[in-house]
Amino acid sequence: MECKINEINKENKIFSELDYYIEFYDLFSFGTMPVVSPGIYSILNIDSYVYSSMQMSLDSIKHLLGLGRINDVYALVRKFYDSVIINIYYTIYIKDNIELNNFIVNKINNWYLGKEKLPSYEKMKKYIENSSYLMELNKIIDFDNRYNTIRKKCNDHVHYNTFDTMIKNDSRILDEHREKILDQLSYDLMNIIIFHLSYIFLLNQHYMSSSDYIDALECGLKPEEGTQYYVAPYIQEFFDKIIKPNRNDIAMLIIENTVMRIE
Repeated sequence: MECKINEINKENKIFSELDYYIEFYDLFSFGTMPVVSPGIYSILNIDSYVYSSMQMSLDSIKHLLGLGRINDVYALVRKFYDSVIINIYYTIYIKDNIELNNFIVNKINNWYLGKEKLPSYEKMKKYIENSSYLMELNKIIDFDNRYNTIRKKCNDHVHYNTFDTMIKNDSRILDEHREKILDQLSYDLMNIIIFHLSYIFLLNQHYMSSSDYIDALECGLKPEEGTQYYVAPYIQEFFDKIIKPNRNDIAMLIIENTVMRIE
């Protein structure tokens, strides 16, 4: 017998937020697909595949959340967060190691080909924190407090570190704290996604581009001056809807350090 509280949970804002994130990563995957991936032997952009995978993880989170499987949801949140760290890490590593006379970065190319593993989470995290490309963002991102806390919470659910976390997977158990858990999940996912996109927008500014410039070329027209700096509408919407209201300091840092016409 399903508890009434689950019906209330399904009205929680997290469900509409997940719909929005799922659509965003779908657009982001499609938008980055034509861009050549530096440092590896790949015709299509590997980031496009990563973002598509992340989109599917969010879809799985939504499905499991509808069933009340909180432990399983947080296991997928950790997987999603790991995808974020991996994506940021290899993007920085390629920038650090690519050379004009040596376009292939073996470490990342071997990972892409399944020949080599990436470093541990802690090593990738430290590499990101020490990046010269991201000094200003690293100062304000609050990696140690905000994001280590989120990862610890995920690990508690994955490893059943307490009995209380273990029973969160059973939607038949009436839990007066379940609504608070969903609100916390909403906060955690929002922060992970802001974390991901803020780094990627600074590392790969062209990922914010609208299709205006390419569309003109494909139609045999000369693109208008400056259209290469136009920002895709869904990117600007994400800035206005998610980043600015919740981390305006990050939004301002990106705006001040990009040639793209993000507002």
